[in-house]
Amino acid sequence: MKHLPRGLWVLLAANVVIALGFGLIAPALPIFADTFGVTELAVSAVISAFALMRLLFAPTTGRLVTRLGERRIYLTGLVIVAVSTLACGFAGTYWQLLIFRAAGGIGSTMFSLSAMALLIRLAPPQLRGQASSYFSAGFLIGGLTGPLLGAALVGYGLRLPFVVYAIALVIATIGVAVLMPPVPAHPDDAPVDPGGAVATLTFRAALTDSAYRAILAANFAQGWASMGVRIALVPLFITQSLGRSDAWAGIVLACYAAGNVVAILIAGRLADHYGRRPVLLPGLAIAAGGTLFLGFTDNLVVALALTAIAGIGSGLFAPADQAALGDVLGNRQRGGSALAAYGMSSDLGAVLGPLAAGAVATAFGFGPAFLLTGIVLSIALVMWISARETLTRSD
Repeated sequence: MKHLPRGLWVLLAANVVIALGFGLIAPALPIFADTFGVTELAVSAVISAFALMRLLFAPTTGRLVTRLGERRIYLTGLVIVAVSTLACGFAGTYWQLLIFRAAGGIGSTMFSLSAMALLIRLAPPQLRGQASSYFSAGFLIGGLTGPLLGAALVGYGLRLPFVVYAIALVIATIGVAVLMPPVPAHPDDAPVDPGGAVATLTFRAALTDSAYRAILAANFAQGWASMGVRIALVPLFITQSLGRSDAWAGIVLACYAAGNVVAILIAGRLADHYGRRPVLLPGLAIAAGGTLFLGFTDNLVVALALTAIAGIGSGLFAPADQAALGDVLGNRQRGGSALAAYGMSSDLGAVLGPLAAGAVATAFGFGPAFLLTGIVLSIALVMWISARETLTRSD
């Protein structure tokens, strides 16, 4: 029985540290932006700016990875995010915070795209599903503990979480630089074209597949709801609408991460045994149900429960969606525009979600804002209802 290589374990450990820090600043970032006396839309723009820069620099990052290698771009990206995060902690104006956070998006797309490529290269073909589940679980562990630590740190000042995250990123950078072994040239089982290059599936060809279109829709909804609106508006909803403390904002975000962890522990096995759609469909339905009515409650316990339910739904459908992507692309994903589009779909959702929901919240309140987010998840559900099953069985 093969085991995961050491380099992959280094990558997984670094992913936990990165996710921990990201969760650490999640409750502090929108509240810190709000201290500059700006609107909910402007607060949401800080979240969207990060995702927008990820989206804009993804094509350039792909070319840099090809030219300079995954490991070098991964380390460079970590350093950029560390510096930009530290700068956010010392921002003196709203516009400084916006610019510094946007700069972090450049580094983020560098290390995240490199991490995806490293995961593909380092994991043995028969263990890629297991490696992917570990990767997602590591991010969720960081996402669960990060907001709790962040909620504790905000009591000592809203700038402190940014400093701590910057230090964590420096530790992760040093760990990867020292411990990660050389990366192999390409997967042994990757198909090659007549010229000897690794074959890829183009974005245009992939779009003819109903499953790929549904995959993009679900990943877009995940970016909108989980990476965008959850971080941008949930803390404001807890502090402004429910009148609770900043610490409660972190606790509510932790409930979402806890629901994720519970679901992801079984989602991968269920998707491998029963197929992708039997896990994706209830996952999207649960996530939509937990989001649609969140903004209409004035009860903290109900808000905690709905947030946890939405987290369970996300934890079910997100890993199954990634597995479906692997089914569609097979071993042709390295360097392919179809894979790049998958990553960009989440970033696009994270850009548009906070802006659209923030504008709705400013004009009509938090209820309609979360209702809009639930509708986005419901659209992805409808697309998966009409999509094909991607898991093929040999028996």
